[in-house]
Amino acid sequence: MTTRTEHDLLGARAVPAEAYYGIHALRAAENFPLLGRPLHPELITALAQVKAACARANLRAGRLEAGKARAIIQAAEEIAAGALRDQFIVDALQGGAGTSANMNMNEVIANRALEILGAAKGEYAVLDPLDDVNREQSTNDVFPTAVRVAALRLLLPLIEEVAALQGALQEKEGQYAATLALGRTEMQDAVPITAGQRFAAWAQAVQRDWWRLHVVEEKLRQVNLGGTAVGTGLNADRQYIYVVVDYLRGATGLNLARAENLMDLTQNADVFAEVSGLLKTAAVTLAKIAGDLRLLSAGPRGGIAEIRLPARQAGSSIMPGKVNPVIPEAVTQAAYQVMANDQAVTLAAHAGQLELNAFLPLIAHNLLQSLDLLRGAATILREQCLRDLTVEEARAREWLDRSFALATAVAPYLGYGAAAEVARDARARGITVRDALLERGAFTAAELDAITAAYELTTPGVAGEKTVKREAEPEQTE
Repeated sequence: MTTRTEHDLLGARAVPAEAYYGIHALRAAENFPLLGRPLHPELITALAQVKAACARANLRAGRLEAGKARAIIQAAEEIAAGALRDQFIVDALQGGAGTSANMNMNEVIANRALEILGAAKGEYAVLDPLDDVNREQSTNDVFPTAVRVAALRLLLPLIEEVAALQGALQEKEGQYAATLALGRTEMQDAVPITAGQRFAAWAQAVQRDWWRLHVVEEKLRQVNLGGTAVGTGLNADRQYIYVVVDYLRGATGLNLARAENLMDLTQNADVFAEVSGLLKTAAVTLAKIAGDLRLLSAGPRGGIAEIRLPARQAGSSIMPGKVNPVIPEAVTQAAYQVMANDQAVTLAAHAGQLELNAFLPLIAHNLLQSLDLLRGAATILREQCLRDLTVEEARAREWLDRSFALATAVAPYLGYGAAAEVARDARARGITVRDALLERGAFTAAELDAITAAYELTTPGVAGEKTVKREAEPEQTE
């Protein structure tokens, strides 16, 4: 393998001659064999777009010669479009607040720009990764800005997917608006509901998640680009600072704004913790829905089996015919991972000290992974589970009829104690509450039909009170 020699503060190293990365990325790759995976693709894209915007701003401010600027911009735009991704060799987890990631980008852009200029890789006297590609910049404003850009780019489609999930749940709400089912509390029979009301409650929870994510999007739009090392803008031309975010806005298509206080965004990562916390909240919602779907589909012969999930794959290597609720299970695992990621983001955001947070790579890795996971989980839940899900209406009605829920509905007429006695009698004799009430002559069949109408049982008020006219008997006292 042919090599070229590069130098840094620590000395000289041989770098593969055809590599676009350089000595700094090489040392970092050796120093951080942790996750075994590179930066998130969106973070690489965002870093390249930041570099292109900086080159444009430097050109406008007269801080970078036109030929160099054009070569840097072209190289950065090629990378943003997906080129040279195998040259980003630094692990996603790294010491130095993202310095290694920034240096890896500087080197790849510089060596591609040298090719564009007709020079050989490593001829940094022609165009230098630090003096030219990183001009007017620091890792401490470039990396946080790129994390925000990448997070926004992943957050926006997540918001759209959450809205689509809400719509899918509302569609099921309408489809089963009149289907009676048994509500359950603490895993025990409770009172009647409609299957549609259950979907409506899930949809409302998802809608809250949509609103939270929509609101927090605005906080990610502020960036500290131009603040350089600690947010004071040292070594950055004023004209450059005033226009660089405008160029980044144009490159990304995102409505970015320069932070009012650049030092604040350089040292504080609380916004990332806030976003992560809201992703965790959305994960809680998805896990709750997924868990309910697993319970309600349990069976199909030996469990609740009130809903039928679409069959996605064989469920067992030993039990023929078994089909498992794999989509809700996968969604649950994704949700749990998001919850775990939030803990890592929280700790990393807290660990920042004085003018910088050194743990931004951990924040970036976990935050961007959570955004990916939630979007994927919401998508498969909607497309591979809810779309073809059906409610087993006869089964749902069977459970309702066999339960003691009707005792609650007639309690306003009989009194709590008398209604409880009817339920005890029905349980002991293995008959329905309806049959026990008819045997006692407590109600006529027509009256019970009025009380157990779907609308009466699942809306506010006393069921059947417009038809059945009687008051509860007073409780007997000794």
